[in-house]
Amino acid sequence: MNAPKRDASASTTSWALRVNSMGDARCLPAYRASLAGYLEAHLGELCEEHHETWARNPLRVLDCKREPCRVAREGAPRLSDALCEACRSHFGRVTDGLDALRISYVRDDFLVRGMDYYVRTTFEFVSLVLDAAQNAVGGGGRYDGLAAALGGPETAGVGFGSGIERVLLAAQAEEVDLSAKPLDVFVIDLTDGSAARDLTHELRRHGISADRAFENRSMKAQMRVADRSGARLALIVGAAELAANSVTLRLLSGDKSREQQQVERDQLLPTIMELLE
Repeated sequence: MNAPKRDASASTTSWALRVNSMGDARCLPAYRASLAGYLEAHLGELCEEHHETWARNPLRVLDCKREPCRVAREGAPRLSDALCEACRSHFGRVTDGLDALRISYVRDDFLVRGMDYYVRTTFEFVSLVLDAAQNAVGGGGRYDGLAAALGGPETAGVGFGSGIERVLLAAQAEEVDLSAKPLDVFVIDLTDGSAARDLTHELRRHGISADRAFENRSMKAQMRVADRSGARLALIVGAAELAANSVTLRLLSGDKSREQQQVERDQLLPTIMELLE
């Protein structure tokens, strides 16, 4: 008898999250030089490829999966010890957010990216139901230097890549339904972003598709994104809502579009579910 399929939003422990910070232009160059000095002293211990290429990009040695490099890197200087105060504080906010959402993660000093446009946060998701040698299903990080490297303006960004075959294999092994769902709710946060983070996570945990804006945009800018998203509802949290432990709920589609009401925080979930029926 086949087991029932689980929705992709359902909780699962069959994956692991690895995170790290690569620092930025203030602290990464000194770390790179320190790492290069270490590798030069241990040149004979590296794999054949990196025995020839380590000087060109020493960070790639940390990410090498071959046994000689994996053994040699254990004594290498750690990125976590080289971060400047600003990068340490930034990474602290990342891990504080993960802790607030009760998302388990492992700090991995060897999780690096070799391209110069990567700064600060890097991450990787691995599936625990796939073979260990081929279990990475997606990873990425901050791309703050990418737009400028391509001739554009300095623009902050984050992105990731994933292996569709591995995602499908992991989903099949766990019998997860990956059917696309239209967006139900868009969260607009006019405070520090924590409310949007927590609300979005809570809604997804209950099977409600939700998204949010980033970078502390204005109300007008966030509403434009909400309208383009196709979401049926918008949740708005400003200073007044935060103080009253409530959320402003606005309809974005239907005959009563733009109608809104203030909902107590503990009544928000049943109210949304009733509206989405």
